[in-house]
Parts: sequence; C-alpha cells; structure tokens
Amino acid sequence: MTEVRRAAVGVPAQVLELLAERGETLAVAESLTGGMVAAELTDVPGASRVFRGSVTAYATELKRDVLGVDGALLAQRGAVDPEVARQMAAGVRRVLGANWGIATTGVAGPDEQDGQAVGTVFVAVEGPGGTGKVAALRLNGDRAVIRMESVRSVLTLLSGELIENARAQDTEQNGGN
Repeated sequence: MTEVRRAAVGVPAQVLELLAERGETLAVAESLTGGMVAAELTDVPGASRVFRGSVTAYATELKRDVLGVDGALLAQRGAVDPEVARQMAAGVRRVLGANWGIATTGVAGPDEQDGQAVGTVFVAVEGPGGTGKVAALRLNGDRAVIRMESVRSVLTLLSGELIENARAQDTEQNGGN
C-alpha cells in the first residue's frame, strides 16, 4: 500500500495494513479509553487478520492481576504513570500472544486521579525485540475530547513505531545502506 493510500484510509486502517504486510499481530490494553481503541480498529474491515483482542483494565487491580503491572509501582505512583503504560502494553502483548501491544492510561475527568490533572495521559507501544515507546500527553478539552485524542495518539504512536521498525529492518537487510 502506498504512503498516499495509507494517509487516505486513516490511521487505524494504516496500522492494520502495516501489521498484515509484516504478518504480525496486535493486542490493546485500555484504561481511560474504555475500549475505544479496540472499537476504532475493529471498525476496519479485515481487522481480524491481525487484531488479537483487548483488555479494558479500568480498575487498578486488573492492571496488576490481568496485565501483570507491578503492584508496588501502582501503590507508589498510581495508575496514571508512564511505566504503568509501558507495563500494560507489554502485559497485553504477553497475555494475548501478540507481536505488538499498545496501552492507554490517564485522566479523562471530570476530576483528577492519583494526584494527576485532568488531561494527563500516557500511551505506550511495546513490540518485538524490546521495541517500545511511551508518550506523555497533556490534553485539553472535555472528557470526550481527551478520550478521542488518546485513541488517535496511541494509534499514531504505533504507526510511527511500525514504520521506524520497518526502516531499521530494511537497513539491516541491506547491510546498512
């Protein structure tokens, strides 16, 4: 699929196509987005080729018990934390047997949580071979805007990682040229 075509079909379709081209799979861990990332992905026809599933771990204990987020970390920093996001992405990848895992955690409002202001969001991507990235977001708007922007941000982060990972593999295969 050309870059122009990818841009025209939207980020959810783009990431699914990139994963399909590579024969890789995706799993999603969501907190503040409550299943919206999975919904965006499964709205794309053919998503089942690569989308393994999702875990909506809204409650903190589910982040620990289902996704394997470190309980001491949760007790010390709370659920709205960059390392929590990273561990959620790694955990869902492991639990659902996917090549790539993505995660969202944050505060959509109306009130602050764990000492974090409304609009504080962390999105994470964890991929094969230790590939991963966490982005800290400070979003403005109401609850709906914060949640939708979180969905867009995590899918954009994944897209960037997939493209970067593909470039790195191409460079390796071509002897660094």
